Amino acid sequence: MSLSRTLIDVRPLRTSPVFRRLLIGRTVSLLGGFMTMVTVMYQVWEMTHSAAWSGAVGLVQALPLVCFGLFAGAWADRGDRRRIFLTATVGQAVCSLLLAVQGFTGNVPVGGVLALVAAQAACAAVGGPAAGVFVPRLLPKEQVASGLALYQVTGQAMMFVGPALGGLLLGWFGIGVCYLLDALSFLLSFYGAFGLPALPPEGEPSRAGLRGVLDGLRFLAGHRVVRGALVTDLAATVLSMPVSLFPLINDERFGGDPRTLGLFLSAVAIGGVLASALSGAVTHLGRPGLVMLFGAGVWGAALASFGVMSNPWIGLGLLVVAGGADALSVLSRTTIVQTRTPDALLGRVTAAEQIVGQAGPHLGNMRAGLVAGATSGAAALVVGGVLCVVAVVYVGTSTPELREGSHSA
Repeated sequence: MSLSRTLIDVRPLRTSPVFRRLLIGRTVSLLGGFMTMVTVMYQVWEMTHSAAWSGAVGLVQALPLVCFGLFAGAWADRGDRRRIFLTATVGQAVCSLLLAVQGFTGNVPVGGVLALVAAQAACAAVGGPAAGVFVPRLLPKEQVASGLALYQVTGQAMMFVGPALGGLLLGWFGIGVCYLLDALSFLLSFYGAFGLPALPPEGEPSRAGLRGVLDGLRFLAGHRVVRGALVTDLAATVLSMPVSLFPLINDERFGGDPRTLGLFLSAVAIGGVLASALSGAVTHLGRPGLVMLFGAGVWGAALASFGVMSNPWIGLGLLVVAGGADALSVLSRTTIVQTRTPDALLGRVTAAEQIVGQAGPHLGNMRAGLVAGATSGAAALVVGGVLCVVAVVYVGTSTPELREGSHSA
């Protein structure tokens, strides 16, 4: 296979100026979001010096998505997705601006900070399902996977750069400036989406309220391929999410060196960036289900192997492999969701996918901590990785449609 077909496919950037603007705005906004994530964690810790309050940051970010996501998806399937996304973007920018104000004044209690974070997460829960239709509506079907790969490689890069840049800016300028930069980043996100055409649902609009949500859930329950994709993602995250175990593994096997702990997280991110950058072969293959199953299985196997590895360099290599496999699995899952779901249901299905993506890692970290408390960090990793592989094999054998190359809805 030629190098051009191995490297990430950039045709969407050349052929669609609208997609190009959207990608630039999304990338800058993600950079601001990761900077804010670090800033919030730092501010809450400085205000409370409490691990419980620090843990509450993740909770207030996840709860709005879980509580409002499916209803937001039903709303997105009833109206103009462009307008809904722009409204949600303005709401996120206002929340960041208010965070900046309190950061400069320092007169808001920790509960007020968390309330603003929750409000911003609620706006993101509304905008996410609307944004889920952009790529399949803007690009030809044969370029959808390539567009999603560009989304992923820029997202992985910002996840790698954003926290580090946020830490530097915190040290130089303080929390108010970091929040303000995040608020300004939404201007580019707004600009990128402002040039989109109106994007009402194609087909019958969603029914209002709970009935529309139930229609979306019935589709998920009845569509074996989409359901299998989401179940595979849950298996990978709930059964083998490793992040909460890294400090314990580092202490058990590598002497508790903080530099090693930092490399664990970096290795996973580097694997994701490399795999996304070399995703051309995967997106040209046209078999996202097979790639997703393979990636999820490699993720579990690599983490199980990391659990028994005493050599830190080989361990880091396994984490790079795990991060790359996870990136390809996520890319393929998103491709399946966006090419197999009818447009009229895509907002609700995207909302369900986002809930799985948010809730799965949180549940996985909790599961890992409970198992490690009863056994050890290494045992929790090995057991979780093996269970992940078993679950992926079960999904693959029981859902043969996932192994096929067709993208029909």
